[in-house]
Amino acid sequence: LDAPGWYADADDTPYLPAVADAVRNGRVLSVLYRRWREPTDVRRRLEPYGLVLKAGRWYVVAGPGPRTFRVDQILRLDPCDEEFTRPGDFDLAAYWTAYRRDFHERLHRGEAVLRVAPGTRLTGAAGEALASGGEREADGWTRVTVPIESVDRAHDAFLVHGAAVEVLEPAELRDRIARTAGALARLYTRNPPDPAVTGRRDRPEGHLPGAGDPVTG
Repeated sequence: LDAPGWYADADDTPYLPAVADAVRNGRVLSVLYRRWREPTDVRRRLEPYGLVLKAGRWYVVAGPGPRTFRVDQILRLDPCDEEFTRPGDFDLAAYWTAYRRDFHERLHRGEAVLRVAPGTRLTGAAGEALASGGEREADGWTRVTVPIESVDRAHDAFLVHGAAVEVLEPAELRDRIARTAGALARLYTRNPPDPAVTGRRDRPEGHLPGAGDPVTG
């Protein structure tokens, strides 16, 4: 598997082999784990049921519970001689699907109404909403309602699409993007740069064109 993106570093997971071994052999783990809330560093006894690789990040699903832990947040790991029995009715894929659905429901606390130009590809929950439907308008654009986490995150996510995405609602998000677009217009129309200073520079050898996957062939 080559899960991480081209421009993202993989997580540092020195304890991944030990966790995987405990999953295979049904052995309990004692870990020092770093979580986001206080106290941040806590001791946990884990019965590791399975491992999940999601977008280049490893998670271990462990009992009792079960609960989900990031492998890269394990600060110390002490194997134990104690064995455990994984529940016979535990289904890792089913658990992860439910966990992911619950995560998105907690994460997306609002909605935005968009107009999306033909051929535009959105990502994440917005992309799923666009793929599942929407109202096709006479000019070929699609009106769609998408979940958003917050105005701040939605502003950044939709702004990268430039004029291919128009936010209709909520008004706060539309106004925020309009202000940013106005600021960009003012920035790029005043004091044109000196061509002698900002002339074209050759790309270094091996430079990949664009921000997507490398072009081959």
